[in-house]
Amino acid sequence: MILSTLSQSDRYAALHPLFPRVFEYIRSTDLLALAPGRYPIVGDDLYVIVESVPARTRAEAKLECHRKYIDIQLVLEGTDEMGWKALADCHNPVSDYKTDIQFFHDAPATWIATPPGSFCIFFPEDAHAPLVGTGNIRKVIFKIAAG
Repeated sequence: MILSTLSQSDRYAALHPLFPRVFEYIRSTDLLALAPGRYPIVGDDLYVIVESVPARTRAEAKLECHRKYIDIQLVLEGTDEMGWKALADCHNPVSDYKTDIQFFHDAPATWIATPPGSFCIFFPEDAHAPLVGTGNIRKVIFKIAAG
């Protein structure tokens, strides 16, 4: 898991061949003008989901993980207090793994307050509980094929 700001994004570009495309898309797109929904960038290997939703409480949030995709979650408005726990330490699944998501009853090990202009990168070994806070949260989630 990585927490950083857009001003530091170049240092993460080398972590995956599609990360430079993500950061170029961020620089060249008016993200606030995008309506909620899914937008393809490189087919199913790289796409972005735009969300604008009411925040939930920590108690309402469930840890989730993805095996096929890495998430880069960039907050645009509001503060997303995302929960995190190493997937290896999650032992209480809500259900079996389906499509590319599995939820857990486990509690996050820590909470990461992510303000506008900051992003978290969640790899397949990172369980995360997003969209926690107060008010409305607007964010973009880049889904990058893990390998």
